[in-house]
Amino acid sequence: MATTLIPRFVSEYPTDSLDFVRVTEEAALNASRWMGRGERNIADGAAVEKMRDALNDLEISGRIVIGEGERDEAPMLYIGEELGRGGMEVDIAVDPVEGTNLVANGLPNSIAVMAIAERGGLLHAPDSYMQKLAVGPKSAPYVHIDASVSDNLNAVANALERPINDITVIILDRPRHKDLISAVREAGARIKLISDGDVDAAIATAVDGTGIHVCMGTGGAPEGVLAAAALKCLGGGFMGRLKPRNDDEARRAREMGFGDLNRVLTMEDLAPGEHLMFVATGITDGDLVRGVRFFGNAARTHSILMHAQSGTLRFIESVHRLGAKPYRGK
Repeated sequence: MATTLIPRFVSEYPTDSLDFVRVTEEAALNASRWMGRGERNIADGAAVEKMRDALNDLEISGRIVIGEGERDEAPMLYIGEELGRGGMEVDIAVDPVEGTNLVANGLPNSIAVMAIAERGGLLHAPDSYMQKLAVGPKSAPYVHIDASVSDNLNAVANALERPINDITVIILDRPRHKDLISAVREAGARIKLISDGDVDAAIATAVDGTGIHVCMGTGGAPEGVLAAAALKCLGGGFMGRLKPRNDDEARRAREMGFGDLNRVLTMEDLAPGEHLMFVATGITDGDLVRGVRFFGNAARTHSILMHAQSGTLRFIESVHRLGAKPYRGK
């Protein structure tokens, strides 16, 4: 399989795109061993360790801008951690297991995720909530986070040239979304409720064949940056607005430079990088990618790779020889 170098990084950036895919593959493979075992923290830790090791093997000077938390909260992949063997300076946003509860319970749509850009190309978002609106390319010019639910859904239906009862909206199943769910139902659209994992949900709006057209609701702000990076690569639309849960979160956001917490954040605010790349590997089966499959002495992974500058979208299937000894009993 031919590899594709990140556009315009070629002369000074020896790491190719598939090397970044291998990073999320390693995380997904390690986390998938814990699928359905009820150990969300162990699954996350397994993915974090492998992702960090894989990033340290790359010829980059990488800096984590979205990761597992601040340095005093996370021993690895903490915000500000420097990774790589040296090379092009890049900012990295990671979520080694997007949907830890999904892995722990063997549920769909858990992925290992990473976005990469030149320095300053990804927003360092506070650990807070964010109101989000994500749509695909055809709908992007016609929706706005400040418009009513009904107006946005009718705009999507018109853009896609289909009746509103053919439009599917994906929403996190949370008590805070009670009014949103009622408004979507009143507008006449279909709803898919999910328990966790709104990065995958947002991306699905911009990939043909997923059957998802809109992602709405409030979720984590760091995940909003990852979703915005992916949708920028896909030509979709994403808008967000910070929604701090308490005074401490609001204060921290202001200390990070968010003076107006009510400001609408566009994709260019969240992922301004020109040389932007996004990669995700499935841990469990989902709308976007398939999960890890073990067979014989090997495993199969399914990943998605996107570049903002070239506009390319690739699905990559890999078979990994594991070298594990089969279980023979006691």
